Amino acid sequence: MKHFRIVLILVLFLFSGSTFDLSAQDKTKEKKLEKVVFGVSMHCDNCKKKIEKNISWEKGVKDLRIDLEEKTVTLLFDPKKTSAQTLKIAIEKLDFTCEFSPPEKKKE
Repeated sequence: MKHFRIVLILVLFLFSGSTFDLSAQDKTKEKKLEKVVFGVSMHCDNCKKKIEKNISWEKGVKDLRIDLEEKTVTLLFDPKKTSAQTLKIAIEKLDFTCEFSPPEKKKE
């Protein structure tokens, strides 16, 4: 009987600990990310690498996509840590001209 109580207490303890982990995971999913697309004056693979190397480390940047043919840089970022304007300035500091681009509509 004593062993049963100990096992029961351990099981309850383990299940209560897992609920705390789940609530912590839910909070991380609640982050709202923003997307911005820039038209950037890049023309070669070295330009692309320069942007990838520097902008991916900017505070708040979660995802970086570069399309060399379209000359666009798409960023997914946390607006609590940075802004689209700050990211634009960071790209311009790399000696590129940078303009906000409206998101393209998908052709059907």
